[in-house]
Parts: sequence; structure tokens; C-alpha cells
Amino acid sequence: MPASSRHASKPRAPQAAASVDEGRIADVIGPVIAAAGLDLEAVRVTAAGRRRLLRVVVDSDHGVSLDDAAAVSRDLSAALDSVAVMGDLPYTLEVSSPGVDRPLTERRHWRRAVGRLVTVTVTDSGGSRPVSGRVGAADADGVTLDTDGAPRRFAYADLGPGAVQLEFGQLPRELGATGDGD
Repeated sequence: MPASSRHASKPRAPQAAASVDEGRIADVIGPVIAAAGLDLEAVRVTAAGRRRLLRVVVDSDHGVSLDDAAAVSRDLSAALDSVAVMGDLPYTLEVSSPGVDRPLTERRHWRRAVGRLVTVTVTDSGGSRPVSGRVGAADADGVTLDTDGAPRRFAYADLGPGAVQLEFGQLPRELGATGDGD
């Protein structure tokens, strides 16, 4: 389950809705997120009645805890309230981590999926075809998937968006399972 934190902005006098620039918002909040040791994954602004909803998705190599989301939410709120990037309408800030259904599109996404079972469309000289396997490695040049017990190497340029497959069962001891019925 992704971590999530919400924060309502200080009420402001209602004025005509002006469009907001998500790129400009990203420019304002990017340094705050980087200072917290997180990566900015997405910025989305939507209308929510007489308010706006600003959704910010962050991630890191170690995941994002609820405490991380709450702390960065406070810092982002302060940064956003110090500039007029959100306009004059009140807004609600929602900070969350990506869910398991987030497509693997960036090298860092693949790196964070090492050990996970994925499905991806591979395009090469043989055409396009779906491939499923466990991510064995992800480096600067590509991804190694364990498919049918054999490692296969794919360049990032040959990969479409990957999808992590949900696996149900107990975690191995090295990943945190206690084996005592917990």
C-alpha cells in the first residue's frame, strides 16, 4: 500500500480560477523533495469543487513511509505557500508513493523492481512480444530478467512499460518473514 499524507492549504480569498502550470509547480517542489532524499515521480492538479487537489507522487530506493510522506508534505506546503504557483484558490496537497501498479518506465523504476516478477513488451528484430520474468538486475544499460530459469538481457530501448505482477504468499526469512505464524 502506498504511503500517503494530506495537507490543506491556508484558506485564501476566492478569485477567478487561473490555470496552474504543473511544470512550474514541479520546479518549486523538486528541490524540497530532493532535499528529503526522494524522487519526484508525478505532479497532477485537478479541480475539486471550489478547491484544487494537488497530487504529488514521490519515491526512493528505500520506499516511502507514512512518516516520510507527512514530513515532505509539511515542507512542500511551506514552499508552495511562499510563492504564488498555485494561484489564489485554496488547494489540498496530497503526497503519496507510487502503487504497485505504476508502470516501470525509468531506469530507477527497474532498479527498484529487482527481485520482483514483471511482465513487459519487448521489441527487437523479432518484433514485439510480451515477456514475463523476475528482475535479476538493472543497470545503466538494461535489465536482466530470469525467464524460465535462464537469465535474458534486454536493453532499455527494447522495453515497453513494465508491470509488476502481484505475488501472494509468505515472504522468505531474509525479507522479513518470522515463520512463527505472524
